[in-house]
Amino acid sequence: MVCFCFLVDQTRKVRQSKPAAGICSRCGGGASVADMKTATRFCYVPFYWKNWRAIICTFCGAILRSYR
Repeated sequence: MVCFCFLVDQTRKVRQSKPAAGICSRCGGGASVADMKTATRFCYVPFYWKNWRAIICTFCGAILRSYR
């Protein structure tokens, strides 16, 4: 079952974002509120989607806070 681990992956996409007040604690860049979409795929075929909201850094892309 070792090959099963290589057949499953997860991708994250930013669907929409707006500027937010605050700065990143890692790099000092600005923050934005983003609607995210996570897709879990098996053999490149998506079978599970999840929509959620997060505050992300606009410079380094770090997720500062997530609202799942």
